Amino acid sequence: MPGYVGKDKYKELITKEIETYSEKETFEYAHELAGAAKPGQVYCLNGDLGVGKTVFAQGFGKGLGIDEPIVSPTFTILKEYDEGRLPLYHFDVYRVGSSDEMEEVGYFDKLDRGDGVCLVEWSVLIEDVIPEDAIKIEITKDRDKGFDYRKITVDEK
Repeated sequence: MPGYVGKDKYKELITKEIETYSEKETFEYAHELAGAAKPGQVYCLNGDLGVGKTVFAQGFGKGLGIDEPIVSPTFTILKEYDEGRLPLYHFDVYRVGSSDEMEEVGYFDKLDRGDGVCLVEWSVLIEDVIPEDAIKIEITKDRDKGFDYRKITVDEK
């Protein structure tokens, strides 16, 4: 099982705050976190423009065993990747006008299937349709700590 981590490592990865100082470190953390992903989980990825959400998504995809390039589906809203140990349903809802539009892009179908992992960028824009047990990830910058510094806060409710 490529990228799988056991339950002890899972607890170490979830509900924590980490700091990264390069794109590579952000990618590697997301890669490791994906090893803990289980079918049916929803990961909410939030942060300002340019904080590294796409780098995080690329590392997450690689951690699921996906070799094809991961790109942010800003204009298509959803990009599906089926080649990993779990399907990845990567949503970018930045351009979604309301939660009602999520039905049109297949969001609820992917949630109901429960066979893969949903990674939802900009989930704060559709909070009312995010499951209560979603794993929330917030990426922030602090220029005082360096150009490539990121704080990644992961919270599992």
